[in-house]
Amino acid sequence: MEITTSPQTVEELHAGYKTLANEVGKVIVGQEHIIQQIFISMICRGHALLVGVPGLAKTLLIHTIADVMDLDFSRIQFTPDLMPSDITGTEIIEEDATTGRRQFKFVKGPVFANVVLADEINRTPPKTQAALLEAMQEHRVTAAGHTYSLPEPFFVLATQNPIEQEGTYPLPEAQLDRFMFNLWLDYPTFDQEVEVVRQTTSASKPQLNNIMTAADIQRYQQVVRQIPVADNVIEYAVGLVSRTRPAGDKAPAFVKEYLNYGAGPRASQYLILGAKATAALDGRLTPSIKDVNSIAVSVLRHRIVTNFNAEAEGINSVEIINRLLSSES
Repeated sequence: MEITTSPQTVEELHAGYKTLANEVGKVIVGQEHIIQQIFISMICRGHALLVGVPGLAKTLLIHTIADVMDLDFSRIQFTPDLMPSDITGTEIIEEDATTGRRQFKFVKGPVFANVVLADEINRTPPKTQAALLEAMQEHRVTAAGHTYSLPEPFFVLATQNPIEQEGTYPLPEAQLDRFMFNLWLDYPTFDQEVEVVRQTTSASKPQLNNIMTAADIQRYQQVVRQIPVADNVIEYAVGLVSRTRPAGDKAPAFVKEYLNYGAGPRASQYLILGAKATAALDGRLTPSIKDVNSIAVSVLRHRIVTNFNAEAEGINSVEIINRLLSSES
């Protein structure tokens, strides 16, 4: 059944998200912006990389979102000895009790879930990282010559600890590019931390209601794709990405000075998809340049590579993006 975008469907998505955010708020204090961007990446068929120090409830956050959406949740703790088959699954020999015949049977791994939390993805070697990243891109797994489709919707939230870098395997830029968003989780405010401590040290546990289903998410994914975008908004997004490329004609002097590499075309695609979703969650039928700017840091942060000059002067990628945005406005 073809789904068309109308004021009614956009309003339904807007109202559904407000209810979902309120439900998640029963467990997660604050982090409204992170919750919104995680949901945006889900309805854009993207994945998210979440960076934050331990103890900021990254696991609880994504587990709560999966519960409220009535989605299958799986958590993979990445370690140096994790093998690709520990993620995708493995074949075992199974014997038929009646005939005595033996045959291979594929046992699905934890990647076969709607929401997969890849905890500390940079703690496992590149070969194992690649197994998950292939599944993210293709939405399927190949084992022993057979291809198995992953359940839909399929969403990966990978986490990294920004402090401990010893014994880690940083994701290469080409693999980072597969993540729609790079989200940084900040410490809670004083009042939020007081509320967190109050909730987590009491005997009461909030009862969560199912707000959406897998079918709802798939429908909203189609709705977002069909939202129209004005040409000037697309041109703005492509122009913004083009200005991050130091070798390009449109790059300002500070980009040429501080960046080795800029963002590729996938960044432009995600800026427009994310802007569409942002507008829909706000109850609007088409996105504006403001919507592009609201997600620019999350889309571009991990797609631009600073050089030695930037490192020497203490300039990070977020500062470069903010300067680009202020120069565009």
